[in-house]
Amino acid sequence: YHTSQGKMRSEIGRAPAETHIGEERKKIVRTFGGNQKVRALRIDYATVADPATGKSQKVKIETVEANSANPNYVRRKLLTKGAVIRTEMGRARIVSRPGQDGVVNAVLLA
Repeated sequence: YHTSQGKMRSEIGRAPAETHIGEERKKIVRTFGGNQKVRALRIDYATVADPATGKSQKVKIETVEANSANPNYVRRKLLTKGAVIRTEMGRARIVSRPGQDGVVNAVLLA
């Protein structure tokens, strides 16, 4: 089977942001339709919500403890959605997409 055509310009993806822990560094990217995405290249603070009290707080990210997307991401300390991070409040799971939203929102684990 041989494809008759390659991908169109709008179908080609971009390189992943690969957000690390570090002093905040962001990049604004123009997307389809003239919209914008904020890529977090490095970030050091997360907004962590506590489901027991319903309060959220900005806390410093200490390290990445687990990442179900790729175990190699833990060694490289990459922040992705679903990653478990250790913060000043305790362990939390990232629920936002840092490479697309530009922020790290997380929920405290029990």
